[in-house]
Amino acid sequence: MPSQDVPRRAGRPPRRVLTRDLITRSTLELLESAGYERFTMAALARTLQVAPSALYNHVESKKDVLLWVQDHLMGLVDTTAFEHQPWYEALREWAWSYRDIFALHAPLIPIIAVMPVGGAPETLRMYEQVARGLINGGWPPERVVPGIVAIESFIYGSALDVSAPENIFDAGGLAEKFPIFTSAVASSRPPGPHENRADTAFEGGLTAMIDGLRDQIAQEGPVTID
Repeated sequence: MPSQDVPRRAGRPPRRVLTRDLITRSTLELLESAGYERFTMAALARTLQVAPSALYNHVESKKDVLLWVQDHLMGLVDTTAFEHQPWYEALREWAWSYRDIFALHAPLIPIIAVMPVGGAPETLRMYEQVARGLINGGWPPERVVPGIVAIESFIYGSALDVSAPENIFDAGGLAEKFPIFTSAVASSRPPGPHENRADTAFEGGLTAMIDGLRDQIAQEGPVTID
């Protein structure tokens, strides 16, 4: 009687199953390790350990992959405060969430900050929730997009500032030639051991922006949407 333990003949190894999530996460890793300049579809295929043709079965172009990355990161931004808090408090929480996420992916800011949002549902969902919260808080619709763009510009700048060295403004051997600025730098250092320059600057600037917006919006009549 033939043995039942004869090993089966080895077949071809299973092909890796590609998904949008896997491609997006691998793209993030590749961008952060190699930089945008070295990011190609061929390099992404090598990272995923698949043939380029297999990758193109799931995505049409490099631009589409970057759009997935944008959508993934924007989907992580917390907008829930707009559901139950006054717009000015919700805007603060949203801005901090947004800043902290992009501080972790600062090299992607020049790419993502200028990408159109068409075809990015998570990105559009985030903006929809922010816009709804602002308009229900009394913002005139025509002010919403300029307001978001202004705060986003500040957020992106602060996200880059997080990775800057703490001594970025130290004048070094030129301090004596620029005494006023050198003194201002010394006096602006955070007093607390758990504070840092980037967070202190972000909180101060964000407060100033929100206070200014509150003053402006208070002069407008209330606007609500269903």
